[in-house]
Amino acid sequence: MKRILGFTSNALTGILFLLLITMTFIVISTKASGGEPQVFGYQLKSVLSGSMEPTFKTGSIIAVEKVEDAATTVKKDDVITFMQEGGSIVTHRVVEVIKNGEYTTYKTKGDNNEDMDTQPVLAENVVGVYSGFTIPYLGYFIDFAKSGKGAAVLLIIPGILLLGYSGLTIYQAIREIEQNSKPQESGKTV
Repeated sequence: MKRILGFTSNALTGILFLLLITMTFIVISTKASGGEPQVFGYQLKSVLSGSMEPTFKTGSIIAVEKVEDAATTVKKDDVITFMQEGGSIVTHRVVEVIKNGEYTTYKTKGDNNEDMDTQPVLAENVVGVYSGFTIPYLGYFIDFAKSGKGAAVLLIIPGILLLGYSGLTIYQAIREIEQNSKPQESGKTV
């Protein structure tokens, strides 16, 4: 029974510690990259609209691989993330590649949209290409982590849980030591 409790205690401590490390990584990565966390060279983007459903559900996270030379690497049917006028970032599918001398542009369309996007995308505005990796609904969590309150909560709660659990473990160890020492003392005669 003690082995099972010991194993459970160690497993719970490990899980809480990993949770704290993961939350710290997400918050620091999000803040350091200016809003979008990066993992193994891929940028993680939150899907904020349903324009690409059913390919990406709203609230999902997608991994986007940075593109150095979009004019030579992006092709028809690739899903690209690009910068629009006004600074907003969009992820849509390339439906046509237009090469005009030294300039390359792309006509794009959301999978869930009936019409193509009105403005063609310049190759230099392509931020990245979808890598094929999606995690549904994690985008809501990442958006929360980007906020000031979210960053604080995601760092403080796992830390408090880990400290509280450590305190409980120490308290239980002290009680066990006290209980083990009492029977030895009661056997003495005065």
